[in-house]
Amino acid sequence: MKHFLIYTNELKDKNLTVTKKMEQFLLEKGQRVTLTGINNTDSKEQAQKEALDYPKDIDCMLVLGGDGTVLQAARETRSLNIPLIGVNLGNLGFLTQIEPSGLEEALNRLIAGDYQTESRMMLRGDVFFSEKASSEGFALNDIVITRNGPIQIVKLKIYVNGKFLNEYNGDGVILTTPTGSTGYNLSAGGPLIEPGAQLLMLTPICPHTLNQRSIIFSSEDEIEIEIPLGKEGQIQNLVASFDGITNIPVSTGERIKVCKSTKSVQFIQLRQESFLEILNKKMSE
Repeated sequence: MKHFLIYTNELKDKNLTVTKKMEQFLLEKGQRVTLTGINNTDSKEQAQKEALDYPKDIDCMLVLGGDGTVLQAARETRSLNIPLIGVNLGNLGFLTQIEPSGLEEALNRLIAGDYQTESRMMLRGDVFFSEKASSEGFALNDIVITRNGPIQIVKLKIYVNGKFLNEYNGDGVILTTPTGSTGYNLSAGGPLIEPGAQLLMLTPICPHTLNQRSIIFSSEDEIEIEIPLGKEGQIQNLVASFDGITNIPVSTGERIKVCKSTKSVQFIQLRQESFLEILNKKMSE
C-alpha cells in the first residue's frame, strides 16, 4: 500500500490527536496520506452525503471513530470499492479492528501487505411513494421501518418475492445484513450471523404476538414492506432509516422494497481470531 485515506470523526478524535499521529507515522514511512471525515461543524450535513470526490489511487481507508463512523465512510465510498479498516475510538466497536494501543504495528502490517480482505454485502432499499415518485438508499448494517411520531402500534404487511408472508404488529421491523446482526438486530432479540455470509434477515421490533420471530432469507430474495392503514383505519406516518444515517418519511399506501445491493464493502482483516472469538471478547467487555 502506498496511498492511505484517513477518515476521521472529529467528535471522537479530539484535536485530531490520533489522526495527526497516524499521518506523521505514514509520511515518515514514505506513504501518501489524504485526510477527510466528519467534523464538529458540519457533521449533520456530511451525514447526508453518499459520494465524495476522493483521489482515484487510494489503496486503503483508515476510519477513526466508532461503528457509526465506519458505516458512514462505507456508504460514501461504496462506488469506489476502497478496502477499509476501523480504528476503535468508540465503545464496543464490532466493525473496528485496530485499538489505539496497537496502531503502529497495524500500520506496519498494512504497509507490508500483511493482511486479508473480506467482502461484506450491502442492502439497497427503494421507497415508492403514493405520487409514483421513488427514492433509494443503501445500508451496510440495516434498514429499519418504524414509527415517526407518537407511540402507537405499527402495522406492516410483508411480501417476499411478490408473495404475501405476514402482517406484523409492533414497533416496526429491521431488515439487516450479516454485518448488521450485531447492531439493532441484536438489541431486538435477533440472532448473530457470521459477517461474511450472504443472506438477509428480517427481525420484528417488540412484536405484539408471541409467534413472530426473526426470519432468515436468501440474499437473492426481495422483501417488500407495504404500509397499510393503522389502528381504527388511521393513516400511519413512519420512517425508513438507512444505517441510522439517512431517514426517509413514509406513510400509508407507500412501500419499501429491500434487496441485496450490487455494491459491497471490502473490510481489511488483520486479526487471526474467528468471529466467535471476537464476539466472545466484545460481549465480555
